[in-house]
Amino acid sequence: MAELQYDLIQSELSEPFIVSQESITHFETYGYVKLKNVLSPQLLEHYGAVITDLVFKLNKLTKPMEERTTYERAFLQVMNLWRESEEAKEFVFSKKLARIANDLLQVKGVRLYHDQALYKESSGGITPWHADQFYWPLSSPKTVTGWIPLQETLMEMGPLAFAEKSHHVEIGRDLEISDESEALMNESLKQFSLNETPFELGEVSFHAGWLFHRAGANVSGRPRKVMTMIYMDKDQQIVQPRNEYQQADWETWLLSRPVGGPADSELNPVLFQY
Repeated sequence: MAELQYDLIQSELSEPFIVSQESITHFETYGYVKLKNVLSPQLLEHYGAVITDLVFKLNKLTKPMEERTTYERAFLQVMNLWRESEEAKEFVFSKKLARIANDLLQVKGVRLYHDQALYKESSGGITPWHADQFYWPLSSPKTVTGWIPLQETLMEMGPLAFAEKSHHVEIGRDLEISDESEALMNESLKQFSLNETPFELGEVSFHAGWLFHRAGANVSGRPRKVMTMIYMDKDQQIVQPRNEYQQADWETWLLSRPVGGPADSELNPVLFQY
């Protein structure tokens, strides 16, 4: 890539994206928002190649699809790519994306919880209903996941689907991603409207930590490539882990920082603040 073009792509990662009051209100009310034209095709092509190379290099899930659990069939999952590559770090540390998260949460600043690539293979199964914050030993609901498709994501690829307003209730908050969570929440979430629509190239969604969401199977014959970053209020506090997954997260992503103290380990840098 020509140096000038690369410089332009890098600068795009810091350019402000103005989040409208309408979008902030939608996020507060429904628990998510989808924003069009956040990232250019050129940027997604460049960093998409970087992220894809890392996923294939670092992925450890190699058993045949028919031998996998429902969770394992949902996607290949690789965490904290920012620690593996300077170019991946440029993307993950994007001030543009962190500022959007900050403005939606309406806080003074946001830290990184962790990043993760989620690649749903060409024959990948559903991602069952779940709420992300079940896995996080964090005190406040001021958390948000940025879901960034690296290609146009049509319905047959399994785009993210949201149970609107489900972050306002406490049903199902003790469920891990599983067949059980899918069956139970399919019934429990009938009271909520479902938003399940394709993603245009450059469109990004942000959803609250306690919002229930799922994704369909990928029947497109092509991989569905997605990068995510999880942001939290920079003043987020750590709570005593309530399950084995939170215990693992506390040790892995928060480096066992003291319970009751700030989530401010070296893995949780402030990415944007006013």
